[in-house]
Amino acid sequence: MEYEASLDRALDAVPDIGSSGDRLSVPDAVAQADGAFTRFTNLDAVADALNRETDHVHRFVQQTLATSGKLSEGVGRYNGNFDDRDFERVIDDYTEEYVHCSECGLPDTRLVQENRTLMLRCDACGAFRPVSKSKRTSDTQQSEDDVEAGNTYTVKVTDTGRKGDGVAHRGDYTIFVPGAEEGDVVDIYVESTSGNLAFSRLA
Repeated sequence: MEYEASLDRALDAVPDIGSSGDRLSVPDAVAQADGAFTRFTNLDAVADALNRETDHVHRFVQQTLATSGKLSEGVGRYNGNFDDRDFERVIDDYTEEYVHCSECGLPDTRLVQENRTLMLRCDACGAFRPVSKSKRTSDTQQSEDDVEAGNTYTVKVTDTGRKGDGVAHRGDYTIFVPGAEEGDVVDIYVESTSGNLAFSRLA
């Protein structure tokens, strides 16, 4: 009897994992223009569907979009013009990194802290992997990567923005360079910054 009671308790502790990842149903992201900002109006509902803290998802959105933002009452407000697809791509990236198990593909996971490292533990198959992003290695590197308005930098244009402007990167900053094309190495003058976005002209 004691063995059977122990077995029953063990079975009760096993999560109901189902047979596929179809149970993860995330609502489509809804973007709403707000002047120079964009609201992610249903961020809280998306985070709830992912079973993650809204603030954690919000910070990932800021980092991925390279912008600044605020979270208020479950709504994210971000500096810049974004649409539903921009937010949905970010949520897809978040789900891949912080929700889906890399071994079994199921969403039955949770974030746990292990020796100051954020880990993803899967309750379905038991897989355990780190998810923390690489950080700056020193204050010196941070200083070297800073972008300030009024300064001139030499950058390589690596992308093209939605409006056809060249896009370069320096540290955590995304720099828009009108008149430059992908592959160009140019000197730029930074006219203004907003969060991790910088707006420049050819020097």
